[in-house]
Amino acid sequence: MAQAKIKKKAEPAAGSEGTTAEERQVLLRSMLLQRRFEERCAEAYALGRIGGFCHLYIGQEAVGAGAMAALRADDYIITTYRDHGQALARGLSPRAIMAELFGRSDGCARGKGGSMHLFDRSLNFLGGHGIVGGHVPLGAGVGFAIKYRGGDQVCLCFMGESVVNTGAFHEALNMASLWKLPVVFLIENNRYGMGTALERASSIHDIYLRAASYDMPRAYVDGQDVLAVRSATLEAVRRARTESTPTLLEVRTYRFMGHSMSDAVSGTYRTKAELEEHMKRDPIMVLRIQMQEAGEIDDAGMAKLDEDVKAIVQDAWDFAEASPEPPLESLHEDVLVETST
Repeated sequence: MAQAKIKKKAEPAAGSEGTTAEERQVLLRSMLLQRRFEERCAEAYALGRIGGFCHLYIGQEAVGAGAMAALRADDYIITTYRDHGQALARGLSPRAIMAELFGRSDGCARGKGGSMHLFDRSLNFLGGHGIVGGHVPLGAGVGFAIKYRGGDQVCLCFMGESVVNTGAFHEALNMASLWKLPVVFLIENNRYGMGTALERASSIHDIYLRAASYDMPRAYVDGQDVLAVRSATLEAVRRARTESTPTLLEVRTYRFMGHSMSDAVSGTYRTKAELEEHMKRDPIMVLRIQMQEAGEIDDAGMAKLDEDVKAIVQDAWDFAEASPEPPLESLHEDVLVETST
């Protein structure tokens, strides 16, 4: 089976090859929307508008934006609990997402899912799953369903790097490779499983090499460069769609916030100097500089884009505030589905 080329060092910034100015504008807007949305989520959590768990995507926006840009409208996405940015990148309504976070009836899961369980069947966005690694076999199952039905869709399965130490991960990859399922397994390696550094939890630091055990194509990419993420995902999606061959793609990124709002900044497991060093490669800044050098955006254009995005997020907040809370009787809804005819 053909395998992706393995290199010892991360790829440099991909540049703008393979994308149009319009596509780069869309990617920039997507990342900026994710950033401003998550900033307001942090504010809402502090004010008690959002309850329960809340894991922000700040710093990782290039992963969601770049990967989603490689998909068709009829492809499928399944992901883990850090799902706000990916949902926005897929096209879920900011209003519906914010209402869900507020626990309101107009949320995308009618206020029952909250931060970790965002769903939109109309966009084939299949969640938001809270159990670490538990959704990876589901992603393989979606790939099996696609192949069984004779379709040419692809399932994109996001996960964090700590998932690679779970049995579900290995079982799913084994079956996906054995049965040649059209799944792209995308690891968002932000270096920390909660507060545990990758080097303290995995004997293999180049975790894309895990796929070698299953003779599966594998690669890694700079997760702070949205164009590089898009390019790598496009290649993996092409392989899945035309050859029904899965890929393990490690996207090396970094979260600027803590694991969740319980350690909102950095906790005690990483230094301020480390965080500041990684923030020098803010994914929004990386793309903005590339576009400025190409004459595609200037300071005034960036300010206008930022104003527009902030207005969208404020509208989502206002909509969520106005949305009613689910009635008490809704506790008994969506619990049992009759499948017999």
